[in-house]
Amino acid sequence: MNKAFLSIGTNLGQREENLKRAIKKIEAEAGFLQALSSVYETEPWKMESNDMFLNMAIEIETTLNPHILLKTLLDIETKMGRNRKGAGYSSRIIDIDILFFNNLIINDKDLVIPHPFIERRRFVLEPLVEIAPELIHPCSGKSVELLLEECADSGVVRKTETIL
Repeated sequence: MNKAFLSIGTNLGQREENLKRAIKKIEAEAGFLQALSSVYETEPWKMESNDMFLNMAIEIETTLNPHILLKTLLDIETKMGRNRKGAGYSSRIIDIDILFFNNLIINDKDLVIPHPFIERRRFVLEPLVEIAPELIHPCSGKSVELLLEECADSGVVRKTETIL
């Protein structure tokens, strides 16, 4: 079994329902849910939008390899109505990113693991630290807890009362 940590976010439509649907689809198509963070409301990152995001982190166990997991997650996003047209960041009904996959380091044209912007994104680190504070980034050798302490991102990240 492989261990993967994923980030899930949404800022369009019924955000809580989008997260629930994504988790159910991940469980059905990608792996077994091992841990689930709280839901955090966050400011849009590096984009203009009036719609706040809901973000969370999950840990799954999967039999899929990293590239098949990526394809599966992209298929889930498409089935849920994600439109990837255009350059840059934009509002989205769902976004699912692979943060870590075992202790692998992958850097190819289709897939980069660990996710290249983990250290710069408070909205990723806060939920991840909640479920795996001692998880070590295989490139920097730092725990995700330390990465959060060092994170320069000052965006709003607020834990919600949402229960999934």
